[in-house]
Amino acid sequence: MGDSPANTVQLQALLDQGDEAAYGELLSVASFRLQKLARKMLRGFPRLRRWEQTDDVFQTAALRLHRSLSEVKPESVRQFLGLAATQIRRTLIDLSRQHYGPEGQAAKHESGTNNDHPGHTDSPESLESWADFHEQVDQLPHDEREVFQLLWYSGTTQREAAELLSISERTVLRRYCRARLRLKDSLHQIDG
Repeated sequence: MGDSPANTVQLQALLDQGDEAAYGELLSVASFRLQKLARKMLRGFPRLRRWEQTDDVFQTAALRLHRSLSEVKPESVRQFLGLAATQIRRTLIDLSRQHYGPEGQAAKHESGTNNDHPGHTDSPESLESWADFHEQVDQLPHDEREVFQLLWYSGTTQREAAELLSISERTVLRRYCRARLRLKDSLHQIDG
């Protein structure tokens, strides 16, 4: 099932039920969308792709998401997708640290992925910068984080984000620009 309006209606109905069985079905119905999101987000971690596949990232993130649904009760599909993106991002950060941390076996191997993303360096410093970047996304104010997640991670257009959030495209652009400026400033402070 893709991103059809019927799929969104079905997701919302399952969220409205709000019980354990409904959340299991919710993850099943949303799995295609969440796997697509995990694949896109994994591309931001080029060296990690040598050690982890999209399905592995998705499965770990889905387990985390299912556990978090026992504590957090999203009221809308928008909130659910934001929670899913957060869990995928945290999974990728944890996996990067696991593989490329001081004791990780990947830190001692040459990945040879420099050609995957021209302009990206695959040094540990670069990987740590990417991990810092994804952590800083979590620190953004709610409105800016929500827009940033939709545009950056989920790949929605500004128009689609405006419709999902019930705001104007101009507001989407303003929040996205503010989020990017905050991220630039906070990452500059980390590096400097």
